[in-house]
Amino acid sequence: MSKAERKDELGRKDYEDALDAMQGELTAMAGWASQCGARILVILEGRDTAGKTGAIHAISQKLNPRQVRTVALPAPTDREKTQWYFQRYVPHLPAAGEIVLFDRSWYNRAGVERVMGFATDEQVEAFLEAAPKFERMLVDDGLLLFKYWLTCDQEEQEERLAERHEDPSKQWKISPIDVAARGKYRDYTKAREAMLEATHTKHAPWTLVDFNDQRRGRLTLVRDLLDRLPVGPVEQKVPPLPPLDEPLAKERFGVIKPLKQFAAP
Repeated sequence: MSKAERKDELGRKDYEDALDAMQGELTAMAGWASQCGARILVILEGRDTAGKTGAIHAISQKLNPRQVRTVALPAPTDREKTQWYFQRYVPHLPAAGEIVLFDRSWYNRAGVERVMGFATDEQVEAFLEAAPKFERMLVDDGLLLFKYWLTCDQEEQEERLAERHEDPSKQWKISPIDVAARGKYRDYTKAREAMLEATHTKHAPWTLVDFNDQRRGRLTLVRDLLDRLPVGPVEQKVPPLPPLDEPLAKERFGVIKPLKQFAAP
């Protein structure tokens, strides 16, 4: 079914109104995290085009960028390939009061590395055994860990890939790996099921969110995240704005005049 044929997709205004309300709650949550020193890590995984970037933007859009960080690591270097597998991710974990959003994570090993042959069967099996233990250490140390898998049907994925291919502003999102992975949808499904079976634990469970409708998917994910965080009351400390002692001044030097088409009438 094409996008034009879908009658139940959430409209932009309804989406923006709902998201705006949730972003207010996210701001309060960030204030709570800052005050109590919570460390929050949100992992977002899913197929290519599933909507990870949009979900991260929905969460972080109105939050303080000095408190909220997005981590999207490139392919490992030759040196990193010789390290303990989790080592390159550890420096990016949140400190007190921070919120970190992983756009893909150590689960690359159970997904793209496994399917595309970048990791051996032995390395994948070692990872699936080690990941729950690694996450257990993080959670036992007080880190709040949330793992989301964004689901997307193959038909929807193909439509989104075609859209990216035709839109110059989105073509940067298509990598050679994305192209090579197109014919491996079932292989990725098999790898995901093995990953879920091995790493869906009581201390670090997976949450699967339907992202065939990305607007509904983002709202569902944000709502779930807010509901699962133990947010307490937040005392907003906004400094007062006393009146100025001097008259208002205008900039006079070093200012580029606006282009005519952007100037006020």
